Amino acid sequence: MPMSTMHPASPAAAGFAPKTRIAVSLLFLMNGFVMGSWVPKIPEFKDRLGVSEGVLGLLVLAFGIGSLLLMPVAGALSAKLGSRQVTLVSGVFLTPMLLVMTFVPNLWTGFLGMVALGAFLGAMDVAMNANAIEVEKSMRRAIMSSCHAFWSLGGVLGAGVGGITMGSLGITAHAVIVTIIAALMLAIAWPITLRDAPHPETKKEKLSLPKTLLPWLVGIMALFSMVPEGAVLDWSALYLRNELGASVAFSGFAFAAFSATMCIMRFAGDLVRDRLGAVRTLRVSAAFALVGMLTAGFAGTAWLAILGFAVAGIGIANMVPIAFSAAGNMPGLQPGIGLSVVTFMGYSGILVAPSVIGFVAEHIGFGVVYASLPVLFIVVLLLSHHAAHADRKH
Repeated sequence: MPMSTMHPASPAAAGFAPKTRIAVSLLFLMNGFVMGSWVPKIPEFKDRLGVSEGVLGLLVLAFGIGSLLLMPVAGALSAKLGSRQVTLVSGVFLTPMLLVMTFVPNLWTGFLGMVALGAFLGAMDVAMNANAIEVEKSMRRAIMSSCHAFWSLGGVLGAGVGGITMGSLGITAHAVIVTIIAALMLAIAWPITLRDAPHPETKKEKLSLPKTLLPWLVGIMALFSMVPEGAVLDWSALYLRNELGASVAFSGFAFAAFSATMCIMRFAGDLVRDRLGAVRTLRVSAAFALVGMLTAGFAGTAWLAILGFAVAGIGIANMVPIAFSAAGNMPGLQPGIGLSVVTFMGYSGILVAPSVIGFVAEHIGFGVVYASLPVLFIVVLLLSHHAAHADRKH
C-alpha cells in the first residue's frame, strides 16, 4: 500500500523538508563527499608509500574489512543509544581522516589508516541510514532514495573537484579544504539531526545479531542489488575497451551514464515509492535493471552497451534504498540491528564481487558476466514481497 494512504497527516509529517530531513540529507552528502574526495588521492597514496598494485589491492581490502567490522557494532549501538549519537560521533572521527591519510608515512600506518577510514565511513553509513528511517517514520513518507541520491551527489562532487583541487593547490591543501567542508556540513546538521532515544527495554538488550530469518532475506536483496552495481563500477570501462573496441576516453561513458541515471532516479525515487508502494517500485526497478543488464551483456556495440548500463542504472537506483528502509522497519527489531545485517551483506557484495568477477571474466569475458547478472535480479523479484516492510511507518 502506498505510504501516503497508510497514515493520517500529523504535525511531524507536515512539510516537505523539515529540519530533520535537511540534517540527514546533509549527513549523507558529507559521507559521500569524504568518500568521493578520497578516490582521486589513491594514486598519490600509492606513490607515496611506494607500493605495487597488488599491495594497493590489499590496502583497499583493509578499507573494506574496516567497514564490515564496524558496521554491526554501529547498528547495535544505534539500537541501544539512538542513531543520532552514533551518526554524529562517527562523523567527528571521519572528518579528519583525509588529513590523516595525507601524512601516513609508511605501509603499516597506511594499513591502519585504511582500516580506520573504512570503519568510520561504514559506521556512519549504518547509523545515518537508521536515522533516515526514523525521519521517514516521523514524516510518514519515503525519503531514503533521496538520501542515497545526496550520497551519490557528494561522491560525484568530491571525486570531480578533488583532482582539480590537488592539481592547482596541492595534496595538503586539498585535504585541509575537504576537512573544513566536511566539518561545516557536520556542524550545520548537528543541532537539527533527529533525536531517536531508544525505548527503556531496548537498553537492556544484548548486542547480538538477529536470529529471525527476515533480515537475512532482505540482506540477500541488498547483496544481489549491489553486486551488479560494483560490477559496473569496476569493470564496465574495461568491457567497452577490450571487448567492444571503445577508446579509452569513450569507455568511461558507461559508468557515467549508469551514475547519471541512478542519481536522477534516486532523487525521484521517493515520489515513485509514495505513489506505487515499496513492493511495486522494487519489482519495476528490478525489471528495468534486468533488461538493462541483458542489453549491456549482449550489446554488439559500445553505444548499445552504454544504453544498457543507463537503463540498468534506472532500475538499480532505488533497489538498495528500499532494502534499507525494509531493514529498518521490521516488526520486533530495532532499526539499527536490521540495518547492520543488511548493510553488512550488501557491502560484502561490493567488496568481494569485483575480484571474483574479474577472475571469472578473464576466462569467459565480461559480456557473459553482465548477461548472467540478471539472475540476481530474478532472485530479488522472488523476494520482493518482503519490501512491504519498507512501507511500515509507525
